[in-house]
Amino acid sequence: MRHFLSGFALAAALMAGAPAPLLAQNLFEPVIYINNAAITRYEVGQRQRFMQILGAPNTTAEDAQKALIDDRLRNHAARQLGIEPTEEELQNGLEEFAARAGMSAAEFTAALEGAGIESQAYRDFVSAGLVWRSVIRQRVVPQIDVSDAEVDQELRKQVETPVLSRVLISELIIPAPPGQEQQAMNLARQIAGANLGSDEFEAAAREYSAAESAQAGGRLAWVNIDNLPPSLRQVIGALQPGQTTQPLTVEGAVVLFHLRDSQGTLRPGATEQVIDYATLRLPSAADAAALAARTRSCDDLYLQAGPQAAAQVQRQTISQGAIPTLIATRLATMDRDEAGVVDYGNGADLVMLCSRQPALVADMADDVATTALPDDGVEAAVPNADALPTRDAVRDEIFNRKANAGAEAYLAELRAQAVIRRP
Repeated sequence: MRHFLSGFALAAALMAGAPAPLLAQNLFEPVIYINNAAITRYEVGQRQRFMQILGAPNTTAEDAQKALIDDRLRNHAARQLGIEPTEEELQNGLEEFAARAGMSAAEFTAALEGAGIESQAYRDFVSAGLVWRSVIRQRVVPQIDVSDAEVDQELRKQVETPVLSRVLISELIIPAPPGQEQQAMNLARQIAGANLGSDEFEAAAREYSAAESAQAGGRLAWVNIDNLPPSLRQVIGALQPGQTTQPLTVEGAVVLFHLRDSQGTLRPGATEQVIDYATLRLPSAADAAALAARTRSCDDLYLQAGPQAAAQVQRQTISQGAIPTLIATRLATMDRDEAGVVDYGNGADLVMLCSRQPALVADMADDVATTALPDDGVEAAVPNADALPTRDAVRDEIFNRKANAGAEAYLAELRAQAVIRRP
């Protein structure tokens, strides 16, 4: 479990936490074995309480067992590679983690002990995370490659995705008076986990919601996304129409939101394209068609045309609006590395599409001089909420996505190979 509260909330949870009652007997009885190493009932209780304080109040003993099993697997993989954190590395890790709650490691440890959690549970948790990072660096990271084509594809996806501007949501507010917070959360989790459609969510809102909108099935009018609080804006923005948020806690209540519909607008310039294409003037349409039939790519065109004609090939990368109409019309129907013919009667052009991409993406490349978007001289001075991330940022995002997926896959492999049994 790697989900943490904000520093303020984590600190508050620590200060407010009371030691959980411990079983009077069999505290150190093994409850599960993994590769013949025991996990005791005491360890499970400690991890369960620790996870609850870290922001998962509904953590069960089974959840804690799964987390401990995964940490044992991480440590096992580290030992196989000869990885073991030094005391200095571990202390730095403890300090880094405690800083999220605005504390030193010593203060954080003392607060945990006040909540009934021994320092060893904290050290084990941090240590497993540290060695796993090193394992991933050795086993997963060297296998990760992010190509320029993947970066371009991700940027095109972002350009072609409308920027969310308005949302149509429904709300369901479950009262959670003192002493009934857990019941409210359980009901909210049940509703959120049921994957209700819009009509079903409205029925649930009529039955359980305490908001004024309950009679209308929780339905609210269109709202500008910028009018929502930043934290809620992020949660709603991650939904697809027909999806419901996870339960959100507010003072005295637990809240669910259901997205019925959304509207967005494309970024300025998103519909503009920059085209990389090649042309070759030939005596007749038949000659152009014959050459097109045997040419497989723009690079191949030079070879298929022959040494003399190759020198006449014109390849350029320009904005869509600057391409001659007949050629632009022909290019509009083509896929990458597809060739066609523009017949002029007294001659013909072989036309081949090398690539097309949004002008916003092409404008980020150093080697593309022509853009559909003129500079206005103030881009760097005025923050633009609709601006695309840099190519480096996109590359890092794809890299991290692959690293996380690789780490999960490797952990699943370790889990499948392990011998896990109960007494």
